[in-house]
Amino acid sequence: MTDPLHTELLELAREAARRAGALLRDGRPADLAVAATKSSPIDVVTEMDIAAEKLITTLIAGRRPDDGFLGEEGASSEGSSGVRWVIDPLDGTVNYLYGLPTWAVSIAAEQDGETVAGAVVAPMRGEAYHAVRGGGAWATGAWEGERELRCRPAPPLDQALVSTGFNYVTEVRAHQADVAQRMIPLLRDIRRGGSAAIDLCDVAAGRLDGYYERGLHPWDLAAGALIAREAGALTGGRVGDGPSRELTVAAGPGVFEPLQRLLEDLGAWHD
Repeated sequence: MTDPLHTELLELAREAARRAGALLRDGRPADLAVAATKSSPIDVVTEMDIAAEKLITTLIAGRRPDDGFLGEEGASSEGSSGVRWVIDPLDGTVNYLYGLPTWAVSIAAEQDGETVAGAVVAPMRGEAYHAVRGGGAWATGAWEGERELRCRPAPPLDQALVSTGFNYVTEVRAHQADVAQRMIPLLRDIRRGGSAAIDLCDVAAGRLDGYYERGLHPWDLAAGALIAREAGALTGGRVGDGPSRELTVAAGPGVFEPLQRLLEDLGAWHD
């Protein structure tokens, strides 16, 4: 049975993600510009990232004032309840800046350090994904009602469609490109969508066989990784480790281990 607190947290995450997604979709100014940069001049923040995070944190804090926050755009507080919200108000900012549709709002709730609920809303797809620990993964979209998500049956690795992403630091990107170049002949193909949260949900939905990326932050993967796991996927990092800044891997059983081993052999976690 799902913990009633976890269900409460999930519903709040879904509401906040929906509202932030609507703000980003409907409030995007025609002259949207870069408000700041982060790790490099091409790692950008827009005014809408900041506005969406403020909407999310204000809504959640109004309902649960004792909870903590970890947000990409600076929200950070410890809280006293044992619950922390891990927030990416706009995952895929460069896509959003250019008017591309692959971007999302990602909100996860942790209890005592473990992710227990997560919601990802992709407004330009018209889709929303959610999961609570032990309750499966679900989505709404163009179809009727909620659809339970399940990852794909495992193909051989050379028939697997795998997605990845690239860092905004030049030296890291160069290494990632080298790894991808060596992987392409060993897979069906590689995709690069630009939103880690959506890639993880696509693994959950059976639209990808696997996903890997180096350099993710907790807010990039917290909700999406839970959704993938609840859909039957495995998640991890380097062999024997969990997802981390070094490496994050998500795939269905049967693809996960060979993909993880291949990434280890290629040194995907370092320059």
